[in-house]
Amino acid sequence: MTDTNREWLLAERPTGEPDQDSFELRETEVPDPDPGELLVRVRYLSVDPYMRGRMRDAESYAEPWDVGDALKGGVVGEVVETESDAYDAGDLVTGEGRWADYATLDADDVAPVDPAVADPEAYLGVLGMPGRTAYFGLLDVGEPKPGDTVVVSGAAGAVGSVVGQIAKLNGCRVVGFAGSDEKTDWLTDDLGFDAAINYKTTDDYRAALDEAAPDGVDVYFDNVGGPITDAVFTKLNLDARVAVCGQIAHYNDETVPTGPRKLPQLISVRARVQGLLVGDFATRFGEASERLAGWVASGDLEHRETVVEGLENAPDAFLGLFSGDNIGKQVVRVSAAEQ
Repeated sequence: MTDTNREWLLAERPTGEPDQDSFELRETEVPDPDPGELLVRVRYLSVDPYMRGRMRDAESYAEPWDVGDALKGGVVGEVVETESDAYDAGDLVTGEGRWADYATLDADDVAPVDPAVADPEAYLGVLGMPGRTAYFGLLDVGEPKPGDTVVVSGAAGAVGSVVGQIAKLNGCRVVGFAGSDEKTDWLTDDLGFDAAINYKTTDDYRAALDEAAPDGVDVYFDNVGGPITDAVFTKLNLDARVAVCGQIAHYNDETVPTGPRKLPQLISVRARVQGLLVGDFATRFGEASERLAGWVASGDLEHRETVVEGLENAPDAFLGLFSGDNIGKQVVRVSAAEQ
């Protein structure tokens, strides 16, 4: 094991869309684990849209990073040194760690990774936080019923792709918005979506929804916001449910854009709009993990990871989320498995 560790820091708070100047790569010593901790060699790290909010100096549901702080997120790592009886050297675990070659994790806050169930990187996607977000957001907030029409924005991303498949498992018609023909083909040909709309080549979202969802929208799972959401709100059925998971179209806005006033549209259809934070369901994570793993093992739940190679390219992987580079979950492979 090397004595040198690389880690990424927040170099400055970005104005508008972040760029490479927002990040700084620093070399440090490999940390020693304290009692109850594990030292892991990071195999994969997760980049997620919510991290953009942590770059702001503003109150949010996720504590903001200070300039100079190490960047953190979900990681999958191999235990190389342990100060806990719960795990041994060589075990694979997942938890929250630094964007680094090596990270220390509290043994009480990690979960084991079983490569027999899925590849390790899947534990940052379908079997990790995005999968649990999709599970609880759709089933508990969206409350789909057989025969419902479910529309998903950001449908080819880590969360949206799982939402659509769970909706199909619940007997729903599923329509997804995505940003390329490759993505829409993946949704319909591989994941079983009934229809998919390429929002970059579609001029009239309302007309596209009339064709893809002719009976209206019963559940809308929103990862994006913006004009797509404006269009979907005009198609909501009586007692429709809207799960607001993300608003990636607005994460880099410096001022709040004024769009159509949506609230009056909710009155006649008595629709319910509810925000979603997966942490609110923490006591039930075991339930979600068990069901998601079962669906993956049976082949009922497909998943895909876009893998960016090398810790040095982690900022590029993060920035790529805002240009739609990823299909499925975007992850960074920091190190390969030792043979």
